[in-house]
This record gives sequence, C-alpha cells and structure tokens, in this order.
Amino acid sequence: MSRSIALAHLHRGKDEPSTGVWGPYTLKSAFQPIFRFDEGKLVIEAFEGLIRPFRDGDAVSPADFFQSIDAGDRFHVETLTRTLHLLNAGAYLDPATMLFINFDPSLFSERTIARKALRDMKLVLHEADIEPHRIVCEVTEQRSASPEALGGFVDALREHGFQIAVDDYGAEESDIHRVTALRPDIVKFDAQWIARLMDTRPGSALLSVMVEQFAIKGIRTVFEGIEEHWQLELAEQCGAHMVQGYILARPEIAPTSFAVFARRPSKSAPEGRVSRKSDTTKQAAPTPSTRKSFGRRILP
Repeated sequence: MSRSIALAHLHRGKDEPSTGVWGPYTLKSAFQPIFRFDEGKLVIEAFEGLIRPFRDGDAVSPADFFQSIDAGDRFHVETLTRTLHLLNAGAYLDPATMLFINFDPSLFSERTIARKALRDMKLVLHEADIEPHRIVCEVTEQRSASPEALGGFVDALREHGFQIAVDDYGAEESDIHRVTALRPDIVKFDAQWIARLMDTRPGSALLSVMVEQFAIKGIRTVFEGIEEHWQLELAEQCGAHMVQGYILARPEIAPTSFAVFARRPSKSAPEGRVSRKSDTTKQAAPTPSTRKSFGRRILP
C-alpha cells in the first residue's frame, strides 16, 4: 500500500486514537494482553493487535468485514490495519512489551509485494517511535500463494530486527513444515486444537512433548484461547512460555486500561503482575479508577 493510500484511509485526531475508514466501515484497534509465567505470577509480556470494525456505529465481526473486502483490496486493508495497530501501540501501550501483528501469507505472491509491505511498516514504525525488536510478525494459518516470496519476506523481516511467529499452529497450513521453513522465534498454538488435546491425558502429554521440542530449538510457545482455570494450570505444567485468553484478559479498544499494569511502573502505576492466588485471597476493594478484572482475578 502506498503512503498516499495509507494516509487517505487514516484519521488521526489530536489526543485521540488513530482510526481507519474503508468504505462504510470505521476501523479501530483493540489489544489483548499475552502473559508469561514468572515464578507463580503472570506478567504481561506482549499484546496482540486486533481490528474492530464498525458500520453506522454498530460493531461488525472482523470475519464479516474481511469477507466484504474485494480480493484486490485485501492487501491494502491488511496494511491499513497493521498501520493502525502500530500507531496506537506507540501512543498507548507499555514500551516494555512486544506487539503481535498479523500477516496473511496468501497475500505475498510476489517479492515486490513483500518489499512494499516491509517499506510501509518501517515508515510507520519510525512515526510511532517503536523499535523493530518489539514487533512479532505473525504468519497466519492460510496457504501461502508463493512459499518462496513468503520465505524471502520473513528473512527480510528478521534481517531488519523483527521477530517471527507462526500463528494457529495445528490449524490449516500452520504445521511443522511451515515451522521448519520459516524458523520462527515463537509458535502460537491454535486455541481449538490445544483445547481438544488438553481434554485427554495422552493429548496433554503430546503438548508437553511439542513444547519441549520447540524449546530445544530456541522457539518459545504461546497457548491461545485459555478459557478455564484448569487450562491455565495445564498450560503451565506443559511448559508453555506464554498464554492468552479471555480468562486472563479480553481485548480492549485503544486507549486501553492496561497501562496500569505497565512493566515499567510509575509512582501511580503498579507493576504488571497478576497473582496466581488472587482468586482465592480476599483483598481490599480498589478504587474504580485502578480496579481491573482479568477473568475472575481482581488486580489491585
């Protein structure tokens, strides 16, 4: 997407989040925290950028929105959504955290497209004042239009300091062959897939083996879609490095309230840790301005 097209579809008000406009849709950035395990606590390690479309003021599901986009415009729209996430992350998220953003491999059919995407992202990062090492580029589960072009693009991202993730491992084209080809820093396990494996003892054992094998190769793992306390405990037992799910935190449209859990605390902001025992320990009720619920956990 050229710079002129990006600017034409962006709205940047003073002291307001950046939003996008595509046809009748208004696009907003939402962010969902990703936590790592740390000595019995959960620490916000990263955020995933998620698009939230609206039409005439009403929310529209992202799936319905993307299905309404012509194939020829899909690359432009995805670039627009990444631009929004980067600009809003730079304005509102803790600079000590990483940001996961999606790349649909089916769109990278030519090396020229890959070079264009990289150039656009570098320009936006400069504007957002974000260092490349904070960005995790997620290759989603769709089939690649050109494995060679995708591989070249991933290599270029890595050379420029970006981290690489394979998203939704266990779904569609996100398999061991893609992991072997792209050599990612992080693998995110598909939520539905791990939910099925967690339901049985052999499945849980298999998850542990896979996490261990990835760790040997220097690949960190994220378990997505954690919805129950027992799944959280099992994820830790399996050795998963990070977890993400509604029981921990739901996505919030920028500007979010997650700043109160910044890993670089100010005098008015507590450290970004979640007690694993907070759901069974009575605490004094915090004020409305500082209270935050992650699932059934209440943080002071």
